[in-house]
Amino acid sequence: MSKIKNEAGKVSSFLTIQEGCDKFCHFCVVPYTRGPEYSRPFKQILDEAKYLADNGAKEIILLGQNVNAYDNERNRLSDLILSIEKLTEIKRVRYTTSHPKDMTEDLIEVYKTSKKLMPLVHLPVQSGSNKILKSMNRKHTIEEYLTTFDKLKEINPKIQFSSDFIIAYPGEEDQDFTNTFKLIEKVKFINSYSFIFSPRPGTVAENFDLIEKKISIERLEKIQNILFENQIKMNKSLENKVVDVLVENLTDDKSKAFGRSEYMTSVIFNGKKNDIGKIVQVRIKDSNRNALFGEVITNSDQKVA
Repeated sequence: MSKIKNEAGKVSSFLTIQEGCDKFCHFCVVPYTRGPEYSRPFKQILDEAKYLADNGAKEIILLGQNVNAYDNERNRLSDLILSIEKLTEIKRVRYTTSHPKDMTEDLIEVYKTSKKLMPLVHLPVQSGSNKILKSMNRKHTIEEYLTTFDKLKEINPKIQFSSDFIIAYPGEEDQDFTNTFKLIEKVKFINSYSFIFSPRPGTVAENFDLIEKKISIERLEKIQNILFENQIKMNKSLENKVVDVLVENLTDDKSKAFGRSEYMTSVIFNGKKNDIGKIVQVRIKDSNRNALFGEVITNSDQKVA
C-alpha cells in the first residue's frame, strides 16, 4: 500500500491520481515546479480507493493539477470514476482541478451513466476573452468552453459549474473584461474563485505590463459582485426544498450536524452523531452566500435524484 492513510476515518477523502502539467499557461509555475504530467497506476489508485472505503470514506475526491488529463495504460478519468463507484461503501465521487482542453467526450458521457458522480463541474476558464486566453496560452477558446457547457447541460440540466478567474490580466481591455462579465451572466457559475493577476517569478507573464491597480480592483469587485449574487440566488432557490446531504461531522458545539450538498455547499442542520457518514435528506429553511440551514426529514443512504 502506498502512503495513503485514512486514520481519522474521514467521510470525505482526497485521492491524488495525477501530478504535474504540460499546458504551460503563461501565468502559472506548476509545469516548472511540479514537472510534466504524470498519471499514477490505475490499479494502485483503485486499491487505495478501496482502502479509503474500508476505513470509513463515503466520498472520494480525485485530485490532480490537471486531473482530467489522467491517462494510464489507456485508462482515463472516466474509467476511474466508473470503477470507483462500484465500491458499495462509496456514495459520491468528485474530481478537481480540470482543464477545459481535457474535457473529453468520454468524460462528458460519464455524466450520463454514472450514479455517483456529483453534478458540480469545476472547470476553470480564467477569462471570457479569446484574446486574453490566447495571451495566457490557455489552449482553449470561449466557444469550445461553451460547447462543453452545452453538452453537459443537455445530458443533465441539474449540472452546475464553478470556475476560476484571473482579473486584470496584462492586456485586458474594457471589451475583454465585458466578455468575462457576459460569460458569467450566461453560465451562472455557482461558486468560483477570482483574483487580480499577480506575476509569478519564472513565468512568461512575469514581465508583462500590469494594469493600473485602481482599475484592477474595480474590475475584481464587479466580477465578485456578480459571482456572489449567483451563489446567493442558487442557495435561495433551494429554500423550502429537500436536498441530499452527506454528513461529515458535528459542529464545534455538537449542537448541529455539518455536511455538504451535491454541489459542495455547506449544510448545517439538526443532525446527530449517528448521521455521520450517511446521506440524509434535509429540508432547507434558510441560506446565505456560503451555507444552507435546515432540518433533517429522513435518514437514508439511498441517493435521491
